[in-house]
Formats: sequence, structure tokens, C-alpha cells
Amino acid sequence: MTTQKIRSPFSFIDLEHRHEKLISRRDFFRRMLRAIGVWCVLALFGLLIGMAGYCYFEGMSLSDSYVNAAMILSGMGPLGELKTTAGKIFAGSYAIFSGLIIVIATSFVLAPVFHRVLHHFHVEAGEND
Repeated sequence: MTTQKIRSPFSFIDLEHRHEKLISRRDFFRRMLRAIGVWCVLALFGLLIGMAGYCYFEGMSLSDSYVNAAMILSGMGPLGELKTTAGKIFAGSYAIFSGLIIVIATSFVLAPVFHRVLHHFHVEAGEND
């Protein structure tokens, strides 16, 4: 008789171990919603940092700072010409930061998918042995 481990609903790294059964589709759906929520929070956090930087260093309006931050965060590059040295330094640093944020946020979404696929193959291999 195996005891079911009680999982915290707020844990991001609490995945089932190899000796445990595959979680239900409903639980996996909840896990994916949580991961997508983390992705959204990280992307919004990155966007707000970019908007604040463009407002402060370049004196842009909120709409201009939003579009420039969104374009850099999405990998497209800034729209407007940067006028100050501080703004150019910020834009370069923000571009590096944005790339890392997107990679990290995407890993939160892909990790449960990869884990489920690999765990599924491990469970099948264990049943055949």
C-alpha cells in the first residue's frame, strides 16, 4: 500500500517522483495554469521595469515607454530613437534582462510538459519490466 504524498498547491518544483503514478489530467491542467500564471507575472514584471526605465531615463510618455518596453521584451527592438546616454545604457541592459526573463519564464511553462512526457515514458518502462 502506497501513501499519496500531499502536494502544496503553491509549489513550483513539487513534481511526482519516478516511483509515483502519473498525475491526473485535471491536476496537470492546474499545474499548467499555475506555470502560465508565473509566466504572465514575470513578463508583466519585466514590462513594468522597462516602462519605468524609459519614463525615467528618456522622459517618454507612458504609451511610448510601453511600446518600447514591449518591443524589446518581445525581441523586436526599440521603436523610437534614444536621445540620452543613460537611456541607451538602460536599453542595452534591459534588452539583456528581457532575454533572460523570457527564457526563465518559458522554462516554467515547458518544465511540467517535459516532466510529464518523461515521467510517462518512465512509468511505461517500469510496467514492462
